[in-house]
Amino acid sequence: MQRIRDGGGLPGLAQMEQLVGKSGREILEAMMSGELPYPPMNETMNMTLLEVGEGHAVFQGIPLLQHYNPLGSVHGGWFSALMDSVLGCAVQTMLPAGRCYRTAGLNINIVRPASHKTGPLRATGRLIHGGRRLATAEAHIEDEQGKLYAHATTTCFIFDVATTD
Repeated sequence: MQRIRDGGGLPGLAQMEQLVGKSGREILEAMMSGELPYPPMNETMNMTLLEVGEGHAVFQGIPLLQHYNPLGSVHGGWFSALMDSVLGCAVQTMLPAGRCYRTAGLNINIVRPASHKTGPLRATGRLIHGGRRLATAEAHIEDEQGKLYAHATTTCFIFDVATTD
């Protein structure tokens, strides 16, 4: 997050004129450099986009007490938000200018509980299929020692960005 803030990055929503002509990957890179605002949700969920490549994205999140469920562990929604973000960004890296995506389905398996003592968890997403109308991707969350916490898949709708005249 410090790198993004050092580049002038703030949470917010990009304006359409800031996005026109940029590919999905260029938009993500602009968010990481601070040129474009990053999603406000990233602060709420304590997660950040670290890396993008062709069909590839990496997020890091650190669960906090505010992310706990009533049973005393990190809520499944925190894992889901981290997974949906990394999976969607893996898909977005392959989109040309003028195209966007929406999550159609998310399947997540949490195999180990996390807590505020777990430390940083890294989510890595990879595109499996990028078609004209649908894309699929897979991801996993691991701790710094490589211990698996969750794995997931997604299906995303791909479509043209609506423009207003």
